[in-house]
Amino acid sequence: MGRHYTRPDLHLPERLDTPGYQDTLSIADMQWWEIYTDTTLQSLIEKTLENNKDMLIAAARVKELAAMKRIDFANLLPQLSGNAYAQKEGFNYGGDNYNNDPEVGAKVTAKWELDLWGNLRWAKDRSVAQFLGSIEAQRALRMSIISQVAQAYFELVALDNELSIVRQTLNARKEGVRLAKIRFEGGLTSETSYQQAQVEYARTATLVPELERKISLKENDIAFLAGEYPHRVERSILPEEVKLPEYLPVGLPSTLLERRPDVREAEQKLIAANAAVGIAYTNMFPKLSLTAQYGYECEELSDLLKSPIHFINVNLVGPLFAMGKNRAALKAKKAAYEQECYSYEKSVLTAFKDAQNAIVDFNKIKEIYDSRLQLERSSKATMELAQLQYINGVIGYLDVLDAQRNYFDAQIGLSNAIRDKQITLVKLYKALGGGW
Repeated sequence: MGRHYTRPDLHLPERLDTPGYQDTLSIADMQWWEIYTDTTLQSLIEKTLENNKDMLIAAARVKELAAMKRIDFANLLPQLSGNAYAQKEGFNYGGDNYNNDPEVGAKVTAKWELDLWGNLRWAKDRSVAQFLGSIEAQRALRMSIISQVAQAYFELVALDNELSIVRQTLNARKEGVRLAKIRFEGGLTSETSYQQAQVEYARTATLVPELERKISLKENDIAFLAGEYPHRVERSILPEEVKLPEYLPVGLPSTLLERRPDVREAEQKLIAANAAVGIAYTNMFPKLSLTAQYGYECEELSDLLKSPIHFINVNLVGPLFAMGKNRAALKAKKAAYEQECYSYEKSVLTAFKDAQNAIVDFNKIKEIYDSRLQLERSSKATMELAQLQYINGVIGYLDVLDAQRNYFDAQIGLSNAIRDKQITLVKLYKALGGGW
């Protein structure tokens, strides 16, 4: 008895990708090592999945709920127990008639609660849903950890590249100070240009310890994910260019719900909440249990097998008056089910928002990269021309500094664009439910 679970009508959108194009394929169907081809990153992800503490906690949680599921299933079946005992009882009524009454016995007891209304079956359904939800939670965590490791790794490689750019710029600034000093001492420029060159050198030098700090913190984050103490993380160098395909299949809207383990976990919680409503509803009806005993009982152990006994009992217990406690419990479970309905709908909305944001980022990051690449090349040509004109006395040193700043910013921007192209693929792969 009770209302069986049906998935809420979610009114899903017609497509995930651009209008007019639908594809049943999705990059989420690919294995994560097919997406992240860097062998160093692959080793790091494998190590993290084995040693991450949250993953180990999730695995233990699955084991716990598997055992709890077995308990609720066993409650549907008869329970058999045995009892062997020996006792001695002495009594003296009236003070002058002492009696000694020893007793030995062995009994087998069978108990079975008949599931008349489905109370025990609802309990089994709830435990199964909780168990399946823990599996989906483990899968969602696995997907998230793969994404976190990949993103942190790409950010670390980008920080290395940024530090390399800063150090190259610092060497150029040092050379600029040397030239400015020569020209100042030779009377070709004022002291202002020389002092400005020193300021730029000092400003660039301040970036080095800040980047080194960020690199150390990022390494610590990666080591923590891998379940290890802080240490240096091995990594590759930032590639000069990351080529993304013109189009990546994202699948149909309905398949997103099947691939995203966090959405499937939310649905299992909803199924468990619906089963809890069924339990609360059937608790308002009588329960019928059968008890049967068979064994032997006598005063002398030698006569034990000569004294068989049996006992059969039927109990029908039902609530009569409990000040509305059972009805209040049913209302509470219905309210909890309503909460899980909204949580499930929110999970679906979150999944579609994540997927759409990732698709937008993927479609636009290539344009951003191309524009920053063009800016970096133009800034480099402008800086080289400005340095040549300064040496020939055509322009002042401030113009050279402006050109050098623009080129430095363009280099950092291009490095970040390469990083963002990698991270964009990470986010798209995760948003579509890939990685577990």
